Amino acid sequence: MYAIVEIAGQQFKVAKDQKLFVHRLADKEGAKVSFDQVYLLDDGKKVIVGAPAITGASVEATVVNHLKGDKVIVFKKKRRKGYRVKNGHRQALTELVIEKITASGAKAKKPETTTNSKEETKGATNPVSSGKKATPAKETVKKGAPKEDTKDFSSMTVSQLKEEAKAKGIQGISSMKKADLIAALSK
Repeated sequence: MYAIVEIAGQQFKVAKDQKLFVHRLADKEGAKVSFDQVYLLDDGKKVIVGAPAITGASVEATVVNHLKGDKVIVFKKKRRKGYRVKNGHRQALTELVIEKITASGAKAKKPETTTNSKEETKGATNPVSSGKKATPAKETVKKGAPKEDTKDFSSMTVSQLKEEAKAKGIQGISSMKKADLIAALSK
């Protein structure tokens, strides 16, 4: 049995009793850690793929050791200039031993579906099947306010807002940002 799991921001293919070096974890040596971001499970017979992760699945491991990786030497030189720089780096690592892979209740997470408009959520029924006439939605307009003010300026682009401001005769629109244009147009 193996699994694809996310540990410290990276994905690893892990199996039981496997030793694994990951980026430094904050847990102490000997501590048990559990990772629940399991993306794929394979038990030899059946493969379960998450969307994006599998609910109920987890990988448990034990922190064996905190250590430094191999030293990487970075050497820079420009010939005939006398320029030489030598730097070194050791990555801080954590050694893990995978204890067990749990697939209890392994079901792929389904992405949540959201509706795009209010009309879909208000129980939009088919007027033909219900025998009723469809009534159009009423616009809410303030008394004495012109219909131009009911435009949704926040969904417009800056160039569209500048054209609207030109049409209204607003001065200094070239230096205005989107929020300033919306404020000037809504007055």
